Parts: sequence; C-alpha cells; structure tokens
Amino acid sequence: MHLKILLPYKIFVDTHDVARIVAETRNGAFGLLPRRRDCVAALVPGILTYQSDADGEVFVAVDEGILIKAGDDVLVSVRRAIQGTDLAQLRDSVEQEFSALDEQEKSVRTVMAKLESGFLHRFARFQHG
Repeated sequence: MHLKILLPYKIFVDTHDVARIVAETRNGAFGLLPRRRDCVAALVPGILTYQSDADGEVFVAVDEGILIKAGDDVLVSVRRAIQGTDLAQLRDSVEQEFSALDEQEKSVRTVMAKLESGFLHRFARFQHG
C-alpha cells in the first residue's frame, strides 16, 4: 500500500510498500491489509501503526482526523502527528508537545479574556456616555 499522512501544512509521511496499518476510531482499533475493501474512517487521537519493508514497524501519535483507503492508496489527514519507533519515547514526545500546546492555549485564552474585558468596559462607557 502507499501511505500518506497529511498535516495542514505539509506531507508528514509518504511511504510505499506498506504491509499493514492499524488505526484507532471511536469503535476501537482496526487493521488495513493491502486487499481490504476501500473505506473511510474518522480517527480519534491515538497511535497509528504501520509496517513496511524499508522502515519496519513505525508508530505515529496522531490527533483526530480522517483515513481514506482507495485501492492501494491510504490517505490520513490529521491536525498533528509525532513519529517514533519506540512507544516509551513517543509517549514522552507527545507529553512534551502537548504540554507546550497547553501553555500556548492558556496564553491565548488570557489575551482573549483581556480583549473581551476591555471591549465590555468601553461598550459600557459608550452606553452611559
């Protein structure tokens, strides 16, 4: 199979000769083999595993997204992905990446709260002025 993992800003993985793929959906994990029927699946955050002759078994932590299998092509589109060959190392990478994102989200929320507060104060002065 030909596997492509797409992020919003780049092609994350583009590999041929994939023997099997395991992905996670809300209904649990499922596997893809080369002769499986075409399908579409909504992915949940989790580990996508694929195996190829060139790379061996590879683990990719993915955010929610979609998987499409059409013939020998498998397209996976997700917002974020981190690749590794060791699950423990991948877990640490995911924790670091997501904790950094959590800090960014907190900063954005703080800025947004200040903007909203300032807007409400100006609006209240405008109404009473």
